[in-house]
Amino acid sequence: MSRRSLFFTGERSVEVRDRPVPEPEAGEVLVRTERTAMSPGTELLVYRGEVSAGAAADETIEALDGEFSYPLQYGYAAVGRVAETGADVGEEWLDRRVFAFNPHESHFTADPEALVPTTLAPERALFVPTVEAAVNFVMDARPRIGSRVVVFGQGSIGLATTALLAEFPLAELVTVDYDEKRRAVSESFGADRAVSPDAVDSVLSEPADVSLELSGNPEALGDAIDVAGFAGRVIVGSWYGTKDVSLRLDEQYHRSHVRVRSSQVSRIDPDHADRWDKRRRMEYVTSWLADADLSPVLTHEFEIGDAKRAYRVVDERRDGVIQAAFRYDR
Repeated sequence: MSRRSLFFTGERSVEVRDRPVPEPEAGEVLVRTERTAMSPGTELLVYRGEVSAGAAADETIEALDGEFSYPLQYGYAAVGRVAETGADVGEEWLDRRVFAFNPHESHFTADPEALVPTTLAPERALFVPTVEAAVNFVMDARPRIGSRVVVFGQGSIGLATTALLAEFPLAELVTVDYDEKRRAVSESFGADRAVSPDAVDSVLSEPADVSLELSGNPEALGDAIDVAGFAGRVIVGSWYGTKDVSLRLDEQYHRSHVRVRSSQVSRIDPDHADRWDKRRRMEYVTSWLADADLSPVLTHEFEIGDAKRAYRVVDERRDGVIQAAFRYDR
């Protein structure tokens, strides 16, 4: 038996390679993958060749401890069952469903401490990193009672962020996206209004207290700053890769006292670190996912052998795609 592993081999080039199934070491388990989710953000940058060569992938995740240089494996949303345990791992791990921050492949070994045991169905568990990122953005945004909030970008992370924000007693929650289908899902998740980028100014009754830029489009960052009111907060969750960002920082900006803050899920903001750690955040994520229905977000599933077509569909945003996942049926 062999495992199938997806490799990014160049700009807009992927291939699935057959490799030996690894044997777990004494303190490891072997996981047989059921589903992996395709990241519509960083992963597309890797696919498009829009990541600076040699940059660190993610030193906080053991499976991604490397550099962005082809060929490479990438991905960080794998759900599967433990198929085999090493000599020093208890048998209670056998057949347990787990989530792992691991690239796209049909089998992988891992330290049990790096896994998240779950009773969620694979289609829900796939959203663990999506919701973890969304929770991080909302924590950094710090919405207050009666706040006016605008979210730019309604891909999978933007929609999860909208669903979380909709639980707050906000005065107004407006979302922004070019895609009509995504706007409709956004409103079903609790947005008061979902509009195209060219309509933002006409629908906002007042400047925003908080705006979040989650679209991955550098042009949206300027819009997110422009809609913020005096001393408003702008949370930048997008990573633009090698794309240039151009901002108009005129006298209006300098007099506005707008706070522009980066937000990234790998580390807890020091402002929260005295009360929160990744374990506590993950416990909240899995608890929230048990009750949330994100099924409208998972629009496409592909068998891993069909990876080339899958990336073309997601890259070109065809067929109403929002979130795509790979199956491992054999």
